[in-house]
This record gives sequence, C-alpha cells and structure tokens, in this order.
Amino acid sequence: MRLWPRTLLWRSVLLIALVLVVANLAWWQIFRVSEREPRARQAAQQLVSIVNLTRAALVTAQPAKRYDLLAELSQQEGIQVYAGEPDERIAPLPDRPFLQVIASHLREKLGPDTRMALARDGVRGLWVSFRIDGDEYWVLLPGSRIERNEPLIWVGLGALVLVLALTGAFLIVARINQPLRELTRAAAQMGQGTIPAPVTETGPAEICTVARAFNQMASDLKRLDEERALLLAGVSHDLRTPLSRIRLGLEMLDDKGATEIKSDLVQDIEDIDAAISQFLDFARLADAEAMVANGDLNALVRSVVARYERSGRNVTMQLSPLPPLAQRPVAIQRLVANLIDNALRHSGTAVEVRTAADAGVATIEVLDRGPGIPRDQAERMLQPFTRLESARTGPGTGLGLAIVARIASMHGGEVRLLPREGGGLRARVELPLGAGAQAAR
Repeated sequence: MRLWPRTLLWRSVLLIALVLVVANLAWWQIFRVSEREPRARQAAQQLVSIVNLTRAALVTAQPAKRYDLLAELSQQEGIQVYAGEPDERIAPLPDRPFLQVIASHLREKLGPDTRMALARDGVRGLWVSFRIDGDEYWVLLPGSRIERNEPLIWVGLGALVLVLALTGAFLIVARINQPLRELTRAAAQMGQGTIPAPVTETGPAEICTVARAFNQMASDLKRLDEERALLLAGVSHDLRTPLSRIRLGLEMLDDKGATEIKSDLVQDIEDIDAAISQFLDFARLADAEAMVANGDLNALVRSVVARYERSGRNVTMQLSPLPPLAQRPVAIQRLVANLIDNALRHSGTAVEVRTAADAGVATIEVLDRGPGIPRDQAERMLQPFTRLESARTGPGTGLGLAIVARIASMHGGEVRLLPREGGGLRARVELPLGAGAQAAR
C-alpha cells in the first residue's frame, strides 16, 4: 500500500500541510505555556478576593442575617459556604501546572493552611478553604471560574486557518504544476517518437527556462529528423536510379553462358533494393500516420500472414480474440512483416504468429526455431544498424528490429526478444489496451 503520493502536486500540498500543522501545534504550545502563569495568577487573585469578601461578610453580618446572606451569595454569585468536617473526603489536587500555580498563590495570600480541591465528599467544583477564629470553612465555586471556556473556539479557528492555508497552497502548487504536466506530456510524446507542439512558456522563471530549453531541444530534434529523412530519401533515390539501369541491362543480356552470373546479380540487386526500402521505412516513421480508434489487430495480422501464404512461405497463425485497439494500421502491418521476415531469414524453418490479450496488453508473438538471440544481446539488437556477428555476412541492414521497436514505442508498447522453449526465438510485442493505448496518441 502506497501512503506517499506520487504526483508533485499532492506531495507539495502534503508537505505544506505537515509544516502548517507542526507550526500550529508549536504556536498552540507556546501560547499555552506563555499565558499559563498570568492566567493562573489572575484566577488566583479572583479567588482570593472572593474568599476575603465572603469571610468579611460572614464575620461582620449579624447572626440572624447570615443565613439570608449565604442564600443570596449562592443565588446571585454561585458561591456556597460549608463548614469543615473532621471526616470529610478531599480529592487530591491534580498535578497540573496551572492548578499548582493557583494553589501556591492562594497559600501565599490566604495563609499556609489554605487548601484547594476539585472535589469534596463526592461533590465536584472549585473548593477553597479559609478559617474564622480557628474554625475551617469551605467556599464552593463553579469550576468555570478558573477554566477557560473557549478552547474549542480556538481549535475551530485554528482548523479554519489551516484549511484556508491548505486551499491557498493547493491553488498555488496547482498553478506551478500545470506547465510541468504539459511538459511531461510533451516529453512522453517525444519518447514515443512524435515531435510535440511547443509547450507554453509560462509560470515561474525556472519553469519558463526549462520549457524554453525543451522547446529548443524538440525543435532541434525535429530539424535533425527532417534532415536525416531528406538525406536517406536522397541517397535511396540516387541508388535506385543506377540499380534500375543495371536491372534493365541484365534483362537485355543474352542468357547463353551467363545464366548463373545473371541470377546472382539479380539477387544482389534485390538485396540492395530491400535495404533501400528499409532505409526509407526507418526514415518515414517520423511522419507517423493518424491513429485509428477501435482497430482490429487480428485483421491486420491475418492480412500480413495471408501474403506470405500466397507466396508459399511456411507461416502459420494462431489468433486469440482481442478487444478493439487504437492503432496505426500501416505501421502495425510493417511491424508484423518485419518480424516475420527476420524469423524467415535467420531460421529457415516454419514461423508461427500468435496474438493474445493479457493483463491490459495485446501481444503479438512471432516464433521460430532458428539459433535465437543471446539474452545479453537482446536489448542491443533493438538498436538501429545492429546485427549479430553470425549474421553480418548475410544480407540485411540491421534496421528490421529497430523499426519494430520504434513502431511499438509509437503505440506506447515495447518489444521483448525472448528464448523459445525447445530452441529458437520468441519475438514478443506488447501494446497497451484502453487508457494506455489512448496515451500513445
């Protein structure tokens, strides 16, 4: 279970929230400590005044009117006076700094024999003792005389300020994060082989600088791709012109005594022409075709395999039901054809094509019984112009698998070159379904 958020927005908001909560708690503790002493002394002074006035009233009042005086004090001021009892049960004062300060101040003003309690004989309240002619009496006051009645108000106000601060922090971070999200989307498109539109250069100076540098990089890459495509197209055109003349000259040759030489030359010309076609395919991938929503991947695979079957090649297929998939049809057909050509060229045995859907991805697998690819070379073989040492003497440019990898990346997928059980190669292409496919657009 992931507790820490993944996005920059929520990480920033969470960190700001933690800082604000810690700051509020620290402020609340500082406030409590700093105001405890003055508030305790003020409460103690009020109690001293109440006790002194009560004692003075009882001493100076006529005995016949003391009962009426006590009744009036209880009714008007909430003050009740009780005589001390030898067997009375006094609950010990809680060990709270605030109450201890009050008790100490009471003993200082009223005498060392003064006692303070929060309960007497099971009756809760604020009890303060005093003496008249050696006899002990108790004054009972409501606990609200010394307790603060507003803690919930302060907590509520603190929570309100915290919510307002978090809302402001969310809006600020979201504002900063917006150009970063746009930059992330553009980087993802570039990683899939598509040059994105320039990102908006807004926000703080640092983000503007990053966006400006990214736009410059994207512009440079686009220019380099265009120049590379132009170069390959020009070289391919210049090579095909003399090749066409050579092919025409070979057709005009007399077959007497030159059949074998002519056949070899024709094969060489076809190999060169195939290499040029691969150069052009690799160059034209930059001009990606439009994505077709809800395409039928099995239909594309079936059409490619049918061409090999008509030409007598030993290619079979095993297709499983697949959901609709967002795809570029021509590019997918080129991907399947390149995998089949690679398998036929290097294995010389039967080739099997399979499709399946598993764990949110659609898979295309091309299996052969050739020599396979070593595990430590599989990743390198997906790079352009890369070939195994054993294949360098044969025809090919080393672009077939690179084209496959680039087409898969354009669809948000990936290519895996895996060993096949019993020997051979299992070239596996994984294309995301659903939201993953939409992200490749």
